Amino acid sequence: MSVGEPLPAFTLRELQERIRTLFGSKDRRRGVDGTFMWFMEEVGELAAALRDPDCPRDNLAGEFADVLAWLATLANIAEVDLDAAIHAKYGSGCPKCRSTPCACGTAKP
Repeated sequence: MSVGEPLPAFTLRELQERIRTLFGSKDRRRGVDGTFMWFMEEVGELAAALRDPDCPRDNLAGEFADVLAWLATLANIAEVDLDAAIHAKYGSGCPKCRSTPCACGTAKP
């Protein structure tokens, strides 16, 4: 892979497995409560970055990555397959009206 060439994309399932491989034993020891606190801290950091007009784009991207990684960690601990969960809830369109895009008017702005 050369410099500047885009990296291959992870599927959601691959991301979850990658996080499990990297951190799974530490995550299980920390448990749901400790992991949830880390997740919320990362959400707070993302919120601060989103509000900062001077936040560099790569820092913002890093905060999004951290939130997604901690969400995957929580799902791993809870034994939830995120890929299956997303497909089950949103795979047929809006969970209420089943349209794509949502046509029921319940989508939050």
